[in-house]
Amino acid sequence: MKRFVAGESRSQATLFPELLDDFVSEDNPVRAIEAFVEALDLRQLGFKGVDPHATGRPAYHPAVLLKIYLYGYLNCIQSSRRLEREVQRNVELMWLTERLVPDFKTIADFRKHNGKAIRAICRDFVVLCRRLGLFTQAIVAIDGSKFKAVNNRDRNFTFAKMKRRAEEIEKSIERYLRQLDSADQGDPAVTEAQTAQLKDKIAALTEEVQRLQAIEIQRTQAPDQQVSLTDPDARSMTTRGTGLVGYNVQTAVDSQHHLIIAHEVTNVGSDRSQLSRMAKQAHDASGIKDLSVVADRGYFKGEEILACHKAGITIYLPKPKTSPSQAKGMFPREAFRFIPESNEYHCPAGERLIWRFKSVEKGQTLHCYWSSACPTCAMKGKCTTGKHRRIKRWEHEDVLEAVQSRLNQKPEMMRLRRQTVEHPFGTLKAWMESTHFLTRSLKSVSTEMSLHVLAYNMKRVIKILGTKGLIQAMRA
Repeated sequence: MKRFVAGESRSQATLFPELLDDFVSEDNPVRAIEAFVEALDLRQLGFKGVDPHATGRPAYHPAVLLKIYLYGYLNCIQSSRRLEREVQRNVELMWLTERLVPDFKTIADFRKHNGKAIRAICRDFVVLCRRLGLFTQAIVAIDGSKFKAVNNRDRNFTFAKMKRRAEEIEKSIERYLRQLDSADQGDPAVTEAQTAQLKDKIAALTEEVQRLQAIEIQRTQAPDQQVSLTDPDARSMTTRGTGLVGYNVQTAVDSQHHLIIAHEVTNVGSDRSQLSRMAKQAHDASGIKDLSVVADRGYFKGEEILACHKAGITIYLPKPKTSPSQAKGMFPREAFRFIPESNEYHCPAGERLIWRFKSVEKGQTLHCYWSSACPTCAMKGKCTTGKHRRIKRWEHEDVLEAVQSRLNQKPEMMRLRRQTVEHPFGTLKAWMESTHFLTRSLKSVSTEMSLHVLAYNMKRVIKILGTKGLIQAMRA
């Protein structure tokens, strides 16, 4: 075995450090976990078990269990059973817990019963980052990503799935009945054993029909006409052309240090109604007075943009490229230029579309414009199939136009969005090993995501300030 690095004999006496503290260096991240938890007021945050019971078996202090979870999520160990094993053999966890060894049930129950307090801790760490001046860059990127739930696709039922499954069962039963008819007519190719097997299959499918009928009753009673059996809060969502059953996680990330300022877990697949809520959360959490927010076209909705405008938040957001007229080879709405001074539009043919009337549609006040020259216009075939090309303008359309104008002046904002917000999602999914959430229900999943976000932010701050710098900041 020459020319190789040689190890020591397993029978050789080894002089380990006398103190457990000597195993943990001064810049080890576990010391930052220790300092962070010790600086928290767990009673005020609402953690259960801070005050022990006068009788019964002594319980573990919530600080110990919180340290275990923070260490676990910082090191991609989220399972309570895996955490139990690590507490027994991991020197860093031994130091962190002072050699306490809670079982997996105790560890899991802590996360289950302290969800609200854990989410509050995540917000407290953002406040710490704000106090350290890490949010001086006044640009925040917002995006959403779909995460798998414990519920798989076969245990989720929508109208389309129920209809498709019912049709498949009906065809299968018809096929088996035809085979039974052949057997009754004395077809030698169908044996007695095959006949019995066919009858069993038909009976099983009949039971499946009855089960689906019971599920259909639940589905029709649900607000969104959808039922998930394993995780009742999980919903079927479309992502990159495929479907999954899970949750839509929204994040607001600062462009300077890529810290997650605000996050929220929803079971709504669309992002269209999330912009103002996430922007306001980022505004309050960051403390930035003149906040700029950039998002992709999936967030484009007039009411949401208006809400941000009223809150004093500057939005950079592209308009969706969905124009039915343009798809038909006709002039899109953007080809009609609005003249605010005269309150009219100019069309590609140079004609004036004057104001005609206003109406209220879906709660929006709309102004309608068209030109009397449309019937005789030579370009009418490229404009409309009706008598007139009508343009409807929302009463707050100027806010949307201002958003588009800002984006035209700064097209690099969309590149900044990709560089900012997609990195944290990739990191979080890598830590989860591209698998699903471990918990069920929207409340529990929100707690689990808060632990992921807290661990992510803590690791980022340690990268920026170092372990010693973070400890000093928390003790200041």
